[in-house]
Amino acid sequence: MTDGADPLAVKLGHLFKASDTDGDGFVDWSDYERLIGRYLNGYGIPAEDRRAHALRAAYQTYWSELLRHVNGVDRLSQEQFVAANRAAGADRSQFAMAEVVPQAIFDVMDTDADDAISKPEYKVFLEAWGVSDLEALNVFLELDTDDDGRISRGEFIGAIRDFFTSPELDSPASLFFGHIER
Repeated sequence: MTDGADPLAVKLGHLFKASDTDGDGFVDWSDYERLIGRYLNGYGIPAEDRRAHALRAAYQTYWSELLRHVNGVDRLSQEQFVAANRAAGADRSQFAMAEVVPQAIFDVMDTDADDAISKPEYKVFLEAWGVSDLEALNVFLELDTDDDGRISRGEFIGAIRDFFTSPELDSPASLFFGHIER
C-alpha cells in the first residue's frame, strides 16, 4: 500500500460503507434491519422462520457489542464503526464477531441445506450487500479453497475471520463485500 493506511481500517471502512444501507453517513440498527430484510427477501425466507430469528439475534448481538465500545452512542460514524469493530475483535472474552454472525448468515445462504454455498447462493449474498462487482463474484472461486465448486461452512467462516483480521487487502477474503477502494 502506498498511502500508509492501516489495511484493517481500510477493510472496516469498506464494510462501514456497505453497512450504511441508507447512505446517511452513519450505521445504526435500522441499517442492519434493512440488511436482514435483504437477506430474507433474497433467499425467500419468511420472517417467522428459525433462520430469520437466528440472523436477527446474531446481528443484534453484534450491534450490542459494537455499541458497548462507543459509550452510549446509538449510531456510528465510520471512525466509531472502525474503532468499535477493532475493540470487539480484540475482546475475545465477550463475543466472537467473526463466528456468530457468519454462522447465521451461512444458514440463511444455504437454501438447499447441503452445508455448502453454491455460486447462485453466493450471488444472492452479494446482492443483499449491494455488490454488483463481478470481481467479487469471481472471488467465489478463490473462497472455494478445496476447489469442489462450493464454499463449505469452514471456508465461509474462515473467510469472514480473515476479513476482520488479515492485513492483506488483495486476499479473497478482503474482497468478500466487493472491491475495496484505496
